[in-house]
Amino acid sequence: MSRHGLHRITRYRPGPRRKAIAIGVVGGSVVAGIVVTMMPLLASDDLSIRATADTTATMVPQDGDNAAKTTLATCAARCDGNPRGAREAVIEFAVTTVPAAAVNVRATLRVHAWQQFPATVTAHATPLSAREARPAPAPAGAALDTVTEVSKGFNEWDISRLVTGNGTWTVSLAQAGLDTRIYWASAENRDPELRPRLVISYDIGARPSPVTTTRPAPPPTPSATPTTTAPKPSPTIAPTRPSSPSASPTVAPGTCGAVSDKLVPSCGAWWGMYSPSGAATGWNHAKAVTDVEAQVGRKFDIVHRYHDFSNAGSNGAFPDAYEQQQMREGRLMFFAWESRNFSAGTSLTWADVYSGRQDATIDAVAGRIRDAKVPVFMGFDHEPEDEPGKGGDADFVRAWRYVYERFAKAGADNAVWVWTMMGWSGHYSRYAGLYPGDRYVDWVAYDPYNFHVCNGSTVWKSPSTTVGSFYKWLDENGIGAGKPRMLAEFGTNFNSADRGAKQRWFQEFPAALKAHPKIKAAIYFNSPGMTTRTSTCDMTMNHDASALAGFAEAGRDPYLRQPTGGSR
Repeated sequence: MSRHGLHRITRYRPGPRRKAIAIGVVGGSVVAGIVVTMMPLLASDDLSIRATADTTATMVPQDGDNAAKTTLATCAARCDGNPRGAREAVIEFAVTTVPAAAVNVRATLRVHAWQQFPATVTAHATPLSAREARPAPAPAGAALDTVTEVSKGFNEWDISRLVTGNGTWTVSLAQAGLDTRIYWASAENRDPELRPRLVISYDIGARPSPVTTTRPAPPPTPSATPTTTAPKPSPTIAPTRPSSPSASPTVAPGTCGAVSDKLVPSCGAWWGMYSPSGAATGWNHAKAVTDVEAQVGRKFDIVHRYHDFSNAGSNGAFPDAYEQQQMREGRLMFFAWESRNFSAGTSLTWADVYSGRQDATIDAVAGRIRDAKVPVFMGFDHEPEDEPGKGGDADFVRAWRYVYERFAKAGADNAVWVWTMMGWSGHYSRYAGLYPGDRYVDWVAYDPYNFHVCNGSTVWKSPSTTVGSFYKWLDENGIGAGKPRMLAEFGTNFNSADRGAKQRWFQEFPAALKAHPKIKAAIYFNSPGMTTRTSTCDMTMNHDASALAGFAEAGRDPYLRQPTGGSR
């Protein structure tokens, strides 16, 4: 998601950012323990199922039998001047691992196109066989879902009316509005990440009780903010040590209330917030947080801020006055340090960082972090897999280690290093090469979202599904084994067809964390970020009363209320 100051353009990612792994790996696992009512409703991890067969239905030989082709084709009835040139993509899936007790089964067909087209493509139930070489097009079955414009990348159709559980399901794609061919990646495409998939999610158990829309109880008065009208940080100013989380536990290790020297709570998880400020409020970063705290009736454990390499102003000379105040009040700071200049809109390369050309900036920041005299979370270039212009994966690792070593040389051993990835399955093959090594990383973090329609998807992901896919991948691949995990950003859209869904999502969130106990911190990204607010998209947690009530309820869960002092 975008950061304050830069709001960088992120290339469009059609479909979910985090696809599930193949069905042979996921199997039928279900994450248990999400208490909703007397009868629990448990959310599954997504099943991502590969096509068992596919073909192009056509009377034209060159786009027929798909057994030896890497593409499928669609075209309107009159295609490229041929009145008998219609083509339909026919795809078959075998679903075998949906439990008998599954309810709310949701099925999304995902098919990849290499270009954008002004065409309407409708998914239909079909009597055609995907195993037949060049079957003749047949009258379409029931229409399931339509995309009104083909996007470059993955396109999605909700075919839940067809796929209701286990069985063999065949769907066809029929094109209209454009009389030339569109090619799609087939099950034989040489890139397995581009092959058609059926993504299935479901719940287990009874449906949740009706949503309430009561506003949260009146909150306490928010903490005081600095009296300055704009942050004027100074490297010589250091906050006093807070009375809240401490690197030295004041209670016996292993009991609730203990915090390790790497800021790992012995019980539960930290609850954090990224809340952007703006020109309308004088860029008062403290008020941006305390206003949300007043709404939810508690102090956040972690405040997340994004900073740049300018080493100037509130963007680059951090900790700034607001952050110093927040540390004095007992909050933990998470500084996400980006190798760019927000105001100028420019970016460094990782070679710029490890070449020594940025040493003065690195050393100045390291000195201010050291002089803070309290542990702080520190990140460098979060989501580097989404930064192709900065260099290769090895360059990122080299830059990370270089920054880490200069902090160590400066004596900034109070920096707790957080390695943050997107966690998207499209980059699974890269994460081992992006990992700097256990010596250089204290926490492993990722950024899961339930975007729903905000990025063109029709899939509504439960909290457990949202956080679970990359969590499971980390377990299976051993990256950062034994290290605590963090949701450095997380968020959810609302569902315009079910206005209580977002409140329930928040109410279910603590149980999802309990089902994934290695997650020891969760930070809400309370900004539209790379999305656009519309009548069907708003990723903020306080855009309406019911969403705010659900978020406030989540923050009252004992699992997210660390007994470390302060007014949480």
